[in-house]
Amino acid sequence: MATTSDFRNGLVIEYNNGLCIITDFQHVKPGKGPAFVRTKLKNIKTGKVLDNTFTAGVSVVTARVERRKHQFLFSDDIGFHFMNTETFEQINLPADMVPSNDLLKEGENVDILIHAEEETPLMVELPMYVELRVSYTEPGLKGDTANSPMKPAEVETGATIKVPLFIENDELIKVNTGTYEYDSRVKEN
Repeated sequence: MATTSDFRNGLVIEYNNGLCIITDFQHVKPGKGPAFVRTKLKNIKTGKVLDNTFTAGVSVVTARVERRKHQFLFSDDIGFHFMNTETFEQINLPADMVPSNDLLKEGENVDILIHAEEETPLMVELPMYVELRVSYTEPGLKGDTANSPMKPAEVETGATIKVPLFIENDELIKVNTGTYEYDSRVKEN
């Protein structure tokens, strides 16, 4: 059991007969009335994000969840195959348990959330940023720089990302896995 004072991003709680992960929270103490906590809860099974308000001090049931390091091996018709980096055991997960799976390349390290009591995988957490090579993009037009325009670029995993006009084919870029937004170019040695 935990209370609202124990809330933090990444905490997994039991809510509405399911497991939800806290993605954002804010303690609010209004001038009138009791304090409360606004939260954004992401349902682990469905991926839906719910807004919920808890009265300050209320008890919630937490789930014991472990983050285990895995390496992405490959994907096929069965699903996505990962290997535990400590025990070298392999695990196969369906595509719906791997968010932003079109940004995942072979050899990428990820965290898999495991429900500790049941030893069942819940979901895959990609790193906040991944480095991907641009496989194809149209050349940018010189002089077209008003309002920092963006153009589509296909990366090595097949995903399409909006990038600035100066990005060219075969460049290595850093992409935010949560928003699919271009972050920066990556310097190569």
